[in-house]
Parts: sequence; C-alpha cells; structure tokens
Amino acid sequence: MGPNPTDRGRPGTKHHLVTDAAGLPLAVLITGANVHDCKLFEELLDSVPAVKGPRGRPRKRPEKLHADKGYDFPFCRQALHRRRIKVRIARRGRDSSNRLGRQRWVVERTLAWLASYRRLTVRYERRADIHEAFSVLACVLVCH
Repeated sequence: MGPNPTDRGRPGTKHHLVTDAAGLPLAVLITGANVHDCKLFEELLDSVPAVKGPRGRPRKRPEKLHADKGYDFPFCRQALHRRRIKVRIARRGRDSSNRLGRQRWVVERTLAWLASYRRLTVRYERRADIHEAFSVLACVLVCH
C-alpha cells in the first residue's frame, strides 16, 4: 500500500472501520499506512449498508457518530451535517482523550477481534483487493 513513516519506509496497511454500538462491524476499508484517516471519511460513511428495522424504510445512516481526534476537521463535520448525523468528534487541543474513551473502546475491541485473524495481522497478500476481501470475511465471522 504505502510506506509508513514509523516503520522506516516499509509498506503498511491501515484498517478503517465503522461499528455499531455493540461493536459489530458495519463497513471496513483498507488504505496505505501513510494515508491520513480523514481522507476516507466520506467514503467510509457512504459504504455503510442500509439496516432494515421492524417497519418502514431501511435506516441508512446512524443517529450519531463518535470519532477520535484524527477526524476533527471542518470538512468531516460538514459531511456529517449534510447527512444529518449528530457530530461527536473530540476536538484537538481541547477535549481530553479520557471522555471519548468511553465509546471508543468498542471500536478498539472490534479491531482486536479482527487482529486475531493471522491473515490480517501479518499481510501476506500483495494485492489490496485480496486483503480487503479477507477483511470483509473476518467482519462476517465476527458478526456471526
């Protein structure tokens, strides 16, 4: 994918993940380790599938979204406002990480579940589409 500066230029992969309140994965994207999180924010929001409820139209968007300080940019907030999603993003330099950690651990737990699959922990595939397919398969297994 791309060189990760903390790994001294070796290629790395980053998993971007959207989960529900229980930690079940709704959408996953794969990028290079040198790509900033906010670059794929809108694409990740749009990749969440519609969820069928008991009655009526399927709900496409969540009510509110919790995110860490990596997404504290005006265009990320505007993307949420356009989709009528309540913004719960920690502000850089103002909010402490402890308050957001109450909801953030759900996503971290899901990432730990995905890391239990060796194919995702150590990347053996050269092609990104194959690695993304294994990520989607791992998400299906976590949901099952």
